[in-house]
Amino acid sequence: MMSKDIVLAFSGGLDTSFCIPYLQERGWAVHTVFADTGGVDAEERAYIEARARELKAASHVTIDGGPAIWNGFVKPFVWAGEGYQGQYPLLVSDRYLIVDAALKRCAELGTKVIAHGCTGMGNDQVRFDLAVKAQGDYEIVAPIREIQKEHTEVRAYEQKYLEAKGFGVRAKQKAYTINENLLGVTMSGGEIDRWHVPGEGAIGWCKPRSEWPSKPLRFKLTFVNGEAVALDGETIAGHTLLAKLNGLLAQYGVGRGIYTGDTTIGLKGRIIFEAPGLAALLAAHRALEEAVLTKQQNRFKPDVARKWVELVYEGFFHDPLKTDLEAFLASSQSTVNGDVTLETSGGIVTAVAVESKHILNAKGATYAQAADWGVAEAEGFIKLFGMSSTLWAEVNR
Repeated sequence: MMSKDIVLAFSGGLDTSFCIPYLQERGWAVHTVFADTGGVDAEERAYIEARARELKAASHVTIDGGPAIWNGFVKPFVWAGEGYQGQYPLLVSDRYLIVDAALKRCAELGTKVIAHGCTGMGNDQVRFDLAVKAQGDYEIVAPIREIQKEHTEVRAYEQKYLEAKGFGVRAKQKAYTINENLLGVTMSGGEIDRWHVPGEGAIGWCKPRSEWPSKPLRFKLTFVNGEAVALDGETIAGHTLLAKLNGLLAQYGVGRGIYTGDTTIGLKGRIIFEAPGLAALLAAHRALEEAVLTKQQNRFKPDVARKWVELVYEGFFHDPLKTDLEAFLASSQSTVNGDVTLETSGGIVTAVAVESKHILNAKGATYAQAADWGVAEAEGFIKLFGMSSTLWAEVNR
């Protein structure tokens, strides 16, 4: 007899809470997995575990995903140094690690059936499904996509469904779709989706301007082969370092943005995002790279980065091209070593000092200040460098 066990990637939110009784009504024993990728505190983690029990999940496990998200995403993302469409820092990339955790639980239970709470309107369904398909022959069940066939206002239906069964829905979940992990916070729904001014409730980690500390914050990050390894001289595991940066910089409102993007499924998607720690890592890493990489590296590398970002955004986390691009990115980091001092007074974080033995600093010349070549050499360089343009002007006057 085929197993009726199903593993559900569970967050405790409205969508995944709805999935448990919905799947139970269809004869499934629902085993929930929460991959804690570092965006929740102990109280929220306890709430998620209690929520699974309240909804009568057959079993529940919580997995620490912090190290995996640092090694699997943060390192290559910072190497790339580009947000999606120049802005969005791919804060939902923990989805791939959530899939890994759920598939591990499938193996433990001996089932090949996995469920997720993704809607049919967003990008996460693509990320989940493609990540699962890339790793084996599994049956994928997506309850939210199923109910869309009969209900256009899906979230309102989910809420009524749960309340009719005696399960409460948190007020925050009624207004917005909120995702938190080690990378940051994203918010959508309500007035955000309508391109209106975000309401007072659309606040994540970042403090509003009125609450920013009056004293500027200054700190130093140390990089080895492009990876941040220390904060103010203290060596720290990557995921712990990112969590510390999130806490420090959220107080100054760093890393918050409102963004409209071209989604994988073709719709325009508007979100609020907050990524304080990633904002600092990107600013520091870019300042160091600018100083130690060659002109050709600095010019070419963004092309590779944009493609890597597109692949990750659109669900191709396991595509071989992503692996190929990461090999290039890793190779480019051999001299990205040193210390970067950052500072913020609020809103943005700026790299104010760079220290590295690899800085490409000419011994006998300083830009716009001093040179160890003469007038004739400068004029000869300009003549040859501009030859094509000059000839065109002479011929076509």
